[in-house]
Amino acid sequence: MPKFKSPLSLFLISVILIGLLALFGPEEKALGANVRVVYLHGAWVLAAELAFLAAGLAGLLAFVVKREQFHRWSAALGRTGIFFWVTYLPLSLWAMQTNWNGLFLAEPRFRLALIFAVTGVLLQVGLWLINTNWVTSLANVVFIVVLRAVFAGADNVMHPPPSPIFNSGNFAIIGFFIALILLSLLAAYFLTRWLLALQK
Repeated sequence: MPKFKSPLSLFLISVILIGLLALFGPEEKALGANVRVVYLHGAWVLAAELAFLAAGLAGLLAFVVKREQFHRWSAALGRTGIFFWVTYLPLSLWAMQTNWNGLFLAEPRFRLALIFAVTGVLLQVGLWLINTNWVTSLANVVFIVVLRAVFAGADNVMHPPPSPIFNSGNFAIIGFFIALILLSLLAAYFLTRWLLALQK
């Protein structure tokens, strides 16, 4: 496979493009240029959650249609999800520091994100060691269900609902954020394809 057509190369290229795009994001009235970090961390964590969701759905599909291919997709997507989730944490800290001049580590959603990061890493390492397809798929289903259930009941301190971006009425900001999300999902896809190839 040509060097720049490998999934890992395409993943790295897409990450560079995401970083470059984030540098030119529209400024916000209250946060100014620092809001670009907020855009980036929001798109990154959405990619993580959607990867976890896809891992769970692929796992369910594997049980229904009884095809090993979907078990492998579930495993690769689960590993992609935890990569994006863990790397989202420093982005979250950066967003706190640049926009609020300090680290609020006791913030409920950040604290839960940290707990799920540690749990998720241990889970994915354990699943890799066990190396049993149906166990991996089942674990990925349970993980996304528990994650969404816990976060649905979490307090909102620095993450006020509904989405400040999508409810801003500023179409430049909304369009930019959607573009950032799509690029993050593309990066997640390339990483998943690379992880999938490692299983062969």
